[in-house]
Amino acid sequence: MKMVVTGGAGFMGSHLVNRLVSQGYEVHVIDNLTTGDPGRLHSEAVLHVTDVGSEQAATYVKLLKPDTVFHLAAQSDVEQSIQTPTSDAYANIAGTLNMLEACRTAKVRKIIFASTSQVYGNSEQNVLTENDSVCPTSFFALSKLVAEQYIRLHQQFYGLEYTILRYANVYGPGQTTGSEGSIIAAIGKHVSCGVPLNIYGDGTQTRDFIYINDVVEATLAASKLAHSDTLHVSTGQMVSVNQLIDMARVQYPDAIHINYLPPKPGDVLRICLDNSKARSLLNWKPEYTIEQGFLETSRHWAILSST
Repeated sequence: MKMVVTGGAGFMGSHLVNRLVSQGYEVHVIDNLTTGDPGRLHSEAVLHVTDVGSEQAATYVKLLKPDTVFHLAAQSDVEQSIQTPTSDAYANIAGTLNMLEACRTAKVRKIIFASTSQVYGNSEQNVLTENDSVCPTSFFALSKLVAEQYIRLHQQFYGLEYTILRYANVYGPGQTTGSEGSIIAAIGKHVSCGVPLNIYGDGTQTRDFIYINDVVEATLAASKLAHSDTLHVSTGQMVSVNQLIDMARVQYPDAIHINYLPPKPGDVLRICLDNSKARSLLNWKPEYTIEQGFLETSRHWAILSST
């Protein structure tokens, strides 16, 4: 069975691709390699280097006629989205519509869309459900929300099944800085390469950090379950940036030196997502605590610092 993963050479995409290959699927990756790295990919994955919004990318989907398209490709740097909103509109909105139209022509069974917790903005809710109000505070989040709406309308008009997954802050081995929610990757770069660790804000801002292995399991489950629905992939636990720093200091007591800087425009203060719907509909639950996932990720930093 054929699967297409857009953005498959990226951090999250490559973990998903490698898991799909290990399960025996024929996996095709569409990635322009702006941030992706082909070295992350399993040798049996087929890489097509092109932009997700291009006619060529659509042609690949039409010719391959995959069972499922996992649409992970995106411009996910919040700061860049504020500097150049058109880049988000092209990659995240036009790119999604391009994939939807290609899926319609190819009679793809289902599309899985990688959305974000950022669509809620600065909510007053301690723990958010999928029914809570959305109010994006960055063009990145806005573009993801608009893409969600295209997917829902596309299903209404043309019948393409979907599952929209609003991911919390995903982290794990191989993540790079610059993408949405990459504070743990920034700590790793600081520890392994000596790069300054800049914390934007006072560190009391909280996030819902979920380990990459749990994300992959939820994403795979969504390809078979929860049709035409929107789900949170999260832990439902709030962790502050300062708590992460404390965890890093336990392992690297002499290596952590922080520069506290003003908050970035478009950043949100608090994110925590209720995952009960995903638990029920996907028969899934996160297996890694933040302590376990942080330890697994930090082992990867040790390998980097020794090379």
